Amino acid sequence: MNASPEHQRILLDVADLDRRIAQAERARTTPTQAARITELVAIRQEQLRELTALTGTRDDVRTELTRLESDVKLVEQRRARDADRLAVATNPKDAQALEHEIASLTKRQSDLEDIELDVMGRVEDADAAVAAQQALLATTTAEGSALTAQAKADVASATELGAQLTRDREAVTAVIPAPLLAEYTRRAANSAGAARLARGTCEGCRMLLPGTDLNDIRNAADDLVVSCPECGCILVRTEESGL
Repeated sequence: MNASPEHQRILLDVADLDRRIAQAERARTTPTQAARITELVAIRQEQLRELTALTGTRDDVRTELTRLESDVKLVEQRRARDADRLAVATNPKDAQALEHEIASLTKRQSDLEDIELDVMGRVEDADAAVAAQQALLATTTAEGSALTAQAKADVASATELGAQLTRDREAVTAVIPAPLLAEYTRRAANSAGAARLARGTCEGCRMLLPGTDLNDIRNAADDLVVSCPECGCILVRTEESGL
């Protein structure tokens, strides 16, 4: 294939635009925050499960404390009634029975209050555990929200950049002959498409061409489209080619 050196050089601009368009597309579809956001989603789900378990434990302990408080109140009320009855009792036998029951109730109340204190401590511990887990969850949520917002902004920026680069590419390729552009497109499917030959090296695959290949390129007409023997891209000759 033959094409003017000027059109061949324009292919370098097309290749650069294609590279930048591909970068913008990767940034659009896979923002740098994506991996961390995915990780945070899993962390948050686990933290929610742990919070649910801790909340359930706290609620159970609170229920136990409520029951104990009710039991203590009932014992206090019963002991008060017995004390009132003892105050007006005239029968020694009845008075003795009331005294015995009051002593038993006093012991029962003391035992319940000891248990109540223990359960109150467990409630405090459970409340602290829930609060700590809520703080962890809030931190994870805040980081996830911030990263998501940044990712959306980056995606929007990459989308805008990709659109601008695509418009630039359309303007650049408009002056390239259709056969040459088609050949570039075909080669770009498996290589850089087009690359500069600089000091005997293909900038598409970084291969230093053998002397025989360089001699063939050196002797080729300026308008002959030559290829890299390694990657197959169109080699564009410039003043830096070392020929």
